[in-house]
Amino acid sequence: MILDLKKIFLVENERINLCAEIDLSDVDTGTARITGPVAAEIEAVNHAGFVEFTASVQLPCQFDCDRCARSVNRTFNYQFRHILVLQLSEESGDDYIEAPDYKLDTDALLRDDILLELPSKFLCQESCKGLCPRCGKNLNDGSCSCTKQEADPRLAALRQLLSEG
Repeated sequence: MILDLKKIFLVENERINLCAEIDLSDVDTGTARITGPVAAEIEAVNHAGFVEFTASVQLPCQFDCDRCARSVNRTFNYQFRHILVLQLSEESGDDYIEAPDYKLDTDALLRDDILLELPSKFLCQESCKGLCPRCGKNLNDGSCSCTKQEADPRLAALRQLLSEG
């Protein structure tokens, strides 16, 4: 969606609020699948000459846990904030987003924000125990009957030193 911000830039304390849906079905995140439209609540406000853009998004995803391979449906909630300017100067760097001709492509901006915010490792829960390396049982469902691996006998001297300290 192209957002026209001319009135926002020209009138101090002017604001715009809107709700939108962003279609990210064509986005390949690697392991997560986006299962529906992304709901976004967008606000742009002129604060004494600069425009603050904020967005709250809800991203419905399905993914396989990277530790236990369980399929999970989860909605990620993210908050984004940017300062918009009409033209970037050389010293402005990455702190500002350019809105040339008072226009902003909100879909492209939020797509980039979301992709940068997604976790690099998807877990069903923070305390996921993963799979048994021997039998493959999901350890979140209980322990397996595999015998515990004995420690390497070459490390016995180190183990003895650690138990004495």
